[in-house]
Amino acid sequence: MRRPLASLVEESLAGVRPRTFWLDPSVPGHEEPEAAPPLGGESTADLAIVGGGYAGLWTALLAKERDPGRDVVLIEARTCGWAASGRNGGFCAASLTHGFGNGAERWPEEVADLERMGRENLDGIEEAVRRYGIDAEFERTGELAVATEYWQLEELEREAAELAELGYAPEVLTASQVRAEVDSPTYVGGTIDRSACAMVHPAKLARGLREACLRLGVRIREHSPVRGIEPVRGGLRLASDGGAVTARRTAWATGAFPGPLRRLKHFVAPVYDYALMTEPLTAEQKAAVGWKGRQGVGDSANLFHYYRLTADDRILWGGYDVVYRYGGRIRPEHDQRPETFRRLAEHFFTTFPQLEGVRFGHSWGGVIDTCSRFCAFFGSAYQGRMAYTAGYTGLGVGATRFGAQVMLDRLEGADTERTRSAMVRERPIPFPPEPARYAGIALTLRATAAADRDRGRRNLWLRTLDRLGMGFNS
Repeated sequence: MRRPLASLVEESLAGVRPRTFWLDPSVPGHEEPEAAPPLGGESTADLAIVGGGYAGLWTALLAKERDPGRDVVLIEARTCGWAASGRNGGFCAASLTHGFGNGAERWPEEVADLERMGRENLDGIEEAVRRYGIDAEFERTGELAVATEYWQLEELEREAAELAELGYAPEVLTASQVRAEVDSPTYVGGTIDRSACAMVHPAKLARGLREACLRLGVRIREHSPVRGIEPVRGGLRLASDGGAVTARRTAWATGAFPGPLRRLKHFVAPVYDYALMTEPLTAEQKAAVGWKGRQGVGDSANLFHYYRLTADDRILWGGYDVVYRYGGRIRPEHDQRPETFRRLAEHFFTTFPQLEGVRFGHSWGGVIDTCSRFCAFFGSAYQGRMAYTAGYTGLGVGATRFGAQVMLDRLEGADTERTRSAMVRERPIPFPPEPARYAGIALTLRATAAADRDRGRRNLWLRTLDRLGMGFNS
């Protein structure tokens, strides 16, 4: 007889380490690199990049590839990859639009081009990882989308048919076929696209990109938060606590932390996402769930879970709860949320009852930069001397490289397929000011949870947001 779920959850979380697994230096292979020096004195550069996450690192790398003689400095408030780029689930997806469905709804005339560019972008990431010898545990596994309700399966089948019309080959799977891939009694069917997603070790990817940038001559300055932006002769002066740099062009890639670029605060809402990581599975435990293809998995509810295997056969289990703090407050103490971890553990053992007795080794959370259209947006400031990108909404591992290309195109004044696309030219609808922002997000999350309980039916509030082109998702 199975033990009570509450008892399983309590036991599984006993002794959990409150730290991001990927960034835990006590895990073999996770040693931290020596920090780069902070910004000091007055200096100049052809291109300054603010933000040392994926978007900033890709911008620096691609800038040097385009012009090896370009003087590039990257400025990071803490250390490269410490935030969302180092603690995400490691799903490096081809989609630039937070899923094909979101792109097809918002840009139906160009979704075919966006899908193609996204897959080309993923190919570019794979090639760069190989060329620079980045040990990011990159595996082109594909992603398995599972349905736990029949209304979800109907939506998955419709999306698969639309992708097939564009020449792609997603597979529609029956319940038994899904369970042959990854075994859970909750699955009623699903789809898999075996080429449109890779699994990576997120922190190793960030650190590998950092090392590649250094080898190409990028000057990296860490522990240097940019406090002010000042237009001056010769470009923009970016001031930190211990120094400043004046750059002819600037790329702003700070994600959920807008800093002094105040316009971003209207479009970005920092929301907390949480995850658990199990201890390594035994051979018997892994056999109980199958998972020979090592695909990333996502269920198809509006409030969804994402999960995957690590190289040493741990299961990362994340998602579901989306937490917005009044005023967009970001505090270190919010990175741990016991009630969310208990809920995630309950859902884990409901999905995989055969893993009774598995313990979680790490728990963590942090903010992601969401926006009202669910995918990245782009813009320019200071008469074109600055380009920026933000709003990746939890699906930026791959899409940030595309965003880096867009910023460089704009700073160089290049007319490209990227810059001509409506997705790049248009901006999302801004969020309202507080307290309307907090109330609206809370109402949307409650309505979204209700839709999941009611066969996906969206109430008047959600339908109104749909008509306005707004929404909220993780």
